[in-house]
Amino acid sequence: MARARAVTVIVVVAPPDGAAEVRALLDANGLPESTDIRVVPGGEERQDSVRLGLAALPDDVDVVLVHDAARPLVPVETVEAVVDAVRGGAPAVVPGLPLADTVKSVDPETGAVTGTPQRALLRAVQTPQGFDRAVLAKAHATVTGAVTDDAGMVEQTGVPVLVVPGHEEAFKVTRPLDLVLAEAVLARRRANGH
Repeated sequence: MARARAVTVIVVVAPPDGAAEVRALLDANGLPESTDIRVVPGGEERQDSVRLGLAALPDDVDVVLVHDAARPLVPVETVEAVVDAVRGGAPAVVPGLPLADTVKSVDPETGAVTGTPQRALLRAVQTPQGFDRAVLAKAHATVTGAVTDDAGMVEQTGVPVLVVPGHEEAFKVTRPLDLVLAEAVLARRRANGH
């Protein structure tokens, strides 16, 4: 993220009791000096943390990216594509990939299949998600209840969300197999001089 030329400020929202530790880790890892990196304590819920991150941004920032730290390998090109789409007039943008698997709707009580959505109409959404700052701030001020991502909040306000091509390497690292794959991607990048 810090290597993307469009990113000038990064706000890392840390666990409420871990901001100092996160700051120390960032300082020890030689991130680009051209990027202003701020660390703020997060809130109880995901939405609270994003709201606190928004509040920590300088007033002159008008394009905001919300990124999930569980996706550490997002290529710079994906970040730039999201920013470019927002700067091009899209109020909300998410990177996404077509699904390879067939998806079924299932009754949670019986386990019976209730439908099969058309795979061609579905995308697996990734981060960073990009927003016009005012659009995201309005969503956080007006949408209540549990949501899985900021684009979902913006959708609830009636604002359209654009999907741009995502990247296979922008996967979430949440399971042991994901970590093996992440190590392989990093090894390949190092071998190629990236």
